[in-house]
Amino acid sequence: METIEKLTAEIMADPQNSIYTKQGIKPLFTIPKTARINIVGQAPGIRAQESGLYWNDPSGDNLREWLGVSKEQFYNSGLFAIIPMDFYFPGKGKTGDLPPRKFIAEEYHEKLLALMPNVKLIILIGEYAIKYYLKDTKKNLTETVRCFQEYLPKYFPIVHPSPLNFRWQAKNPWFLKDVVPVLREKV
Repeated sequence: METIEKLTAEIMADPQNSIYTKQGIKPLFTIPKTARINIVGQAPGIRAQESGLYWNDPSGDNLREWLGVSKEQFYNSGLFAIIPMDFYFPGKGKTGDLPPRKFIAEEYHEKLLALMPNVKLIILIGEYAIKYYLKDTKKNLTETVRCFQEYLPKYFPIVHPSPLNFRWQAKNPWFLKDVVPVLREKV
């Protein structure tokens, strides 16, 4: 059976991650054996990568609010695993961060999930995680999130909690009214 130490070494030794390993940057994820909830987001932002702490930004503040948990509960309870679609900040593009590299989820997610036998809920944040994990999505992200009940009890798709999503939230007030309360209840 794999161990977290072996998998971390394998990830760091992967030639596709050499640019990060050479800089001493470790892959950013956490998989406590006691985790009951796994959060799959896009990739760490530059702030998270530099601090070594996932969801360490305004998006993380919004996420914790949506989940109804404190920073202490989120980081120290052992109930939350974080396995992003990419373990490293992928860089900046013309209109925001670059997308996560596909090979990370394909190569490593299943191995990491196998180390957490108690996970009951996987929260999928944003289009990349949703498309990877849910084979039967709706016509777009909005409709998939609107139909979140169809993916329960295992998966819970949500939009990214970025403060830049304020336009989407203004157009879709049902999210905070109807989806977030159910998310809090499941958490």
